[in-house]
Amino acid sequence: MNMLSLIVFLPLVIATVVALVPGIRPAAARWVWVVISAAEVVLVGILWVGYEDPGPNKLAFDEQVPWIPGVNSSYHVGVDGLSLPLLAMTTVIFLAAAIYALKNSDRPRTQTALFLFLEGVSLGVFVSADLIVFFVFFDLSIVGMYFVIAGWGHGNAARSALKFFLYTFLGSLALLLGFIGLYVFSDPHTFDILELVASTPLKNDPVAGGVVLTAIVVGLAVKTPTVPFHTWLPPAHTDAPATGSAVLAGVLLKMGTYGFVRIAMPILPEAWQNWAWPIIIVGMVSVLYGALVALAQSNLKRMIAYTSVNHMGYIILALGAVGLVIDDTAQARSVAVTGAIVQMVSHGLITAALFLLAGLMQSRAQTYDMDSYGGLAAPAPRFAALFAIASFASLGLPGLSGFIAEFQIFAGSIAVAPIAVLALPGILITAALFLRALQRVFAGPTQGLSIGFADLHGRELWSIAPLLALSLLIGIVPQTILGVIEPASAVLVNIVGR
Repeated sequence: MNMLSLIVFLPLVIATVVALVPGIRPAAARWVWVVISAAEVVLVGILWVGYEDPGPNKLAFDEQVPWIPGVNSSYHVGVDGLSLPLLAMTTVIFLAAAIYALKNSDRPRTQTALFLFLEGVSLGVFVSADLIVFFVFFDLSIVGMYFVIAGWGHGNAARSALKFFLYTFLGSLALLLGFIGLYVFSDPHTFDILELVASTPLKNDPVAGGVVLTAIVVGLAVKTPTVPFHTWLPPAHTDAPATGSAVLAGVLLKMGTYGFVRIAMPILPEAWQNWAWPIIIVGMVSVLYGALVALAQSNLKRMIAYTSVNHMGYIILALGAVGLVIDDTAQARSVAVTGAIVQMVSHGLITAALFLLAGLMQSRAQTYDMDSYGGLAAPAPRFAALFAIASFASLGLPGLSGFIAEFQIFAGSIAVAPIAVLALPGILITAALFLRALQRVFAGPTQGLSIGFADLHGRELWSIAPLLALSLLIGIVPQTILGVIEPASAVLVNIVGR
């Protein structure tokens, strides 16, 4: 079995065993989740060490097995510099969630099976090299997250889960229509991503290409989400359990942005160029809107949710700028793509940490209302320190991964489209909202629900601190990730500009 298949199917097989084999004790089920998630981190680490850039329109650790030969669809998986960092990020976030949930007493066996299933299908999305395989894993992730929110959420969890499912499932139907369009217009007909990139169907048909791209973009934009497809996100996050929010923000949102760089941009380069300006504008609106609405929130978890709209907007802005094929801008556009991929990883690590920290407020005091706290730094100094680090990372402080990502996004985007400078206030607003949250919750005399608030203990510290440590590593030694991403970014820019 190929290493990638082992990485994808190991959690799926174990999830099936945990779900079907009776008599597994709650404590054993929780540790199964931790052990399998840790094994996934190790396997991806081995993959990273052995990775070599495969070159233009090729994948490393490539495996292809016939699946639905009648429509030329196969089980085709592989990785390159655009997907490997997301693969690693996914395993780290799921391990953090497993450690965080070690003391969970609410149906731990079912929860373990569900999260391992969700990990397997999430990894499957990032290694897929066939549109049907991608769609199957993409859709199954929606099902898995629906049951996480509905089964372990709080507040109006059932309604939020249903809204999440309906919005994202309708988006996936639009995505499927786009995939069928690519199949119909390809010659020979195929769902293989590498073959579609090589043949560039619809290159000389701007009308049909625009229609197919619109279907794909809408499907991916709902999952990302961008304005105006974002309305499912705040209630889903607010009512989801902490581990569910960490996985939703850290991993599932990246399926949308990853779909742009893996499918929409390289397969429909001409259509992407034609629609570059609308995509740039959507990115800029998402940046500013997400930051401004987050600033107005008094619910901490809802505030963090809206910062995801803001941070995903940076990615859309950068990817839109890549479509402006102007002479002597190839390097700048490559920098923008690299920044977008780093932002996917950075946002995943940082926002997963923020949601896990916010979850502690719900579990200890049953509210996310920032005005109910005050002076929390005194009784919970470790909690305050990690929240401060995560906040500074999210607002783009130098020395942390957020700075590396946002610097590259704006350096590349502004060089190609100077109007992108109008999105810069999003960084200032993000800084203001996080500093305001730190002041409201942690500064001043201890009062309200902060009195008697228990500080972080072992499992909580070990689940959250490594996420921020990785953000610090990327911020201080960015070449650890840039060396993998940059060659693939240059290839993508060449494909879009051909």
